[in-house]
Amino acid sequence: MELNLPPALEERLSRLAAERGCAAEVLAREAVELFVDSDEWFRREVETGFASAERGEFVEHEDVRKLIDSRYPG
Repeated sequence: MELNLPPALEERLSRLAAERGCAAEVLAREAVELFVDSDEWFRREVETGFASAERGEFVEHEDVRKLIDSRYPG
């Protein structure tokens, strides 16, 4: 597979790779893998949510508020 990047992005990638002491190709592969992993996880979670909703399983507004307040006090 060949990946063509805009020059400015390629320069940034090369600079970052140099700072990390690895080849730009290695860093690009890691970035693609992270993106794919994240996208797959997100899609699974969305499907899980849809399935829960179809079963009528919802979280009450007050429970969501309590969760948010506990994670982000103030």
